[in-house]
Amino acid sequence: MPLTDTAIRNAKPKEKPYKVADSQGLYLLVNPRGSKLWRVKYRINGVERKLAIGSYPEITLAEARSARDAARRQVAHDIDPNFAKRQARIEASMRAENSFAKVAEELIAKREKEGVSPRTLEKYHWLLKLLGSEFGRRPVAEISPAELLHEIKHHERRGRYETAKRLRSFASRVFRYAAATARAERDPAQLLLGALIQPRVKHFAAITDPVGFGGLLRSIEDYEGDPAVMHALKLTPHLFQRPGELRHMEWAEINFEKAIWTLPPEKMKMRQPHAVPLSRQALEILESMRGLTGKGKYAFPSVRTRARPISENTITGALRRMGYTKEQMTTHGFRTSASSLLNESGKWNPDAIERALAHMVSGEIRRIYNQSAYWAERVEMAQWWSDYLDELRDGGNR
Repeated sequence: MPLTDTAIRNAKPKEKPYKVADSQGLYLLVNPRGSKLWRVKYRINGVERKLAIGSYPEITLAEARSARDAARRQVAHDIDPNFAKRQARIEASMRAENSFAKVAEELIAKREKEGVSPRTLEKYHWLLKLLGSEFGRRPVAEISPAELLHEIKHHERRGRYETAKRLRSFASRVFRYAAATARAERDPAQLLLGALIQPRVKHFAAITDPVGFGGLLRSIEDYEGDPAVMHALKLTPHLFQRPGELRHMEWAEINFEKAIWTLPPEKMKMRQPHAVPLSRQALEILESMRGLTGKGKYAFPSVRTRARPISENTITGALRRMGYTKEQMTTHGFRTSASSLLNESGKWNPDAIERALAHMVSGEIRRIYNQSAYWAERVEMAQWWSDYLDELRDGGNR
């Protein structure tokens, strides 16, 4: 006689386990400690086997019968339900192993071995964290464009348009890597191109008129503070490097005899090695600083520990204390000032200026040409620029 819910509830434990039959091989196993477990008997290839379905009341009578019917259909097609269950469990485990977060961490580890800068790796980890742990646990092959868009839109609604753009780009890297390693078939992030609000291009505030820039140089000359900050602040206008590249300057990278600062690829935004000619003024500033920190790693170490360079906000903070607002001047703005004033001088080839700024030019042949052909001009330009800065600082304007 088929089971009823009342009969199941009234089935009390005994000293030994016993079965309460339903129909077509389904039965309830009642254990001495009170647990009630669903089982299905079936025969395949002439051998009787049992399939565990689950426990009551977590699995209801109706659900147990549905699972029994599914198992019977598998047997009818010569499929062993236990084997199918084990395969499903393995596939679920593999999906968990191939979660978005796991694949992303694997990609980040790969990029680290390829020499990507620590700062870029930090950004990758930050972006992965922003996508959230729940999203990270999702199987990478099962994530839909709508699901990814839902996660990114959280940031867009808060006005974080640049962050949203970076999240889509990072997710696309992960999906493409998953596809390349046979763990996904597509990149859903690619389908979101055009779905996000494009952030406005950020322009760094900079002083580009000679008189105003001369006033800034005089303020820098009068600035007093930590020696590392003072020297970094004085050196910044003479070089054309990005703020992060300058503050991470290491003594091992500087050849005082040849007057060259050589930056390795992992420190450069474009992942290309870059050589910087040093003017007499730049060398004098570095020589002065070498007497203070030359035995350490960094030319401009943090006041807290010499194991780290000055922070990214140090020079910006100095500019603010000097009275320059973020609308007037930024640390990155020194590059804009140099580019503008050098181009306005009409003395230098624009490609030589671009190379000095470490901007990537299009085309492999042209890039190789720029790295070699303009070196002599860049050396001359570096010295002219420092001399020009001295003249502006002293009140002149040529």
